[in-house]
Parts: sequence; C-alpha cells; structure tokens
Amino acid sequence: MVPMNLEISTDPNRLDMTLIHHCLSESAYWAIGRPREVVQRAFDNSLCFGAYHDGRLVGFARVVTDYATFGWLADVFVVEAHRGQGVGKALVQAVEDHPDLQGVRLLLATKDAHKLYAQYGFEPVPPDRYMQRPKRTS
Repeated sequence: MVPMNLEISTDPNRLDMTLIHHCLSESAYWAIGRPREVVQRAFDNSLCFGAYHDGRLVGFARVVTDYATFGWLADVFVVEAHRGQGVGKALVQAVEDHPDLQGVRLLLATKDAHKLYAQYGFEPVPPDRYMQRPKRTS
C-alpha cells in the first residue's frame, strides 16, 4: 500500500540534502561516515528520486547511469517513520518507469532487500562474474 499524498520527483532542487546526508552517513550500513561533500558530488552526477509525503522528503534513491546501456541503483532508503508503508516500492517503481531509463540494464547491491527488488525483476548475479577495484585514497 502506497501512502496517500506520496509524490515521487526527480527535481534536484527539492532534495533535502541535510536529511539525505544524515540518513546515509548515520544510518545506512553502506554509507556510514560518508562526508557531505561526497554525498553532494554523487548526487550531482546521478539521476535522483525523492519520495515526498505531504511535501516532506521521506525516501530517496539514485541511479548512476549513462542513459543508454547501464545504470546502478544506489543509496535507496526510506526514513524510519515511513517504512513499511510502500515508499520503497514506489521509489523502485518510479525508477522502473522513468522514460530515460527504458532499455537500460540496472544493477544494484543489497544486504537485506532482495525480496523487494525481486518484485521488479532483479535477479542474483552469478558468482565470479563481477569484479571490483576498491577505492583509491590517493
């Protein structure tokens, strides 16, 4: 069930960067301690989705993409007081429906939301198929 008065927007001017930075750097296991300037740079270079309930940001997702062949769904979260109300589903559906992402292969990583993403056609990736280069500090 999606809450009434829920709106999904990709307007970057509506994003509450203070709230987003707080939720990511303080609560999201994958982004604990992420500096504000890193959060801002990531968002400046991504397609961002805000979920708004009565005009207040209650959820967020971003897609890093070339708009042609590849996209990485990242930093998906719902503010704790709004979890379990369909906000996450609405965000993922908005990503799926976005006209600039049609035909784009989407990847993501999750520790605990496999069932959510499976509802939208995401499947596990076979082992040993992907590789990573850890971030460099210099």
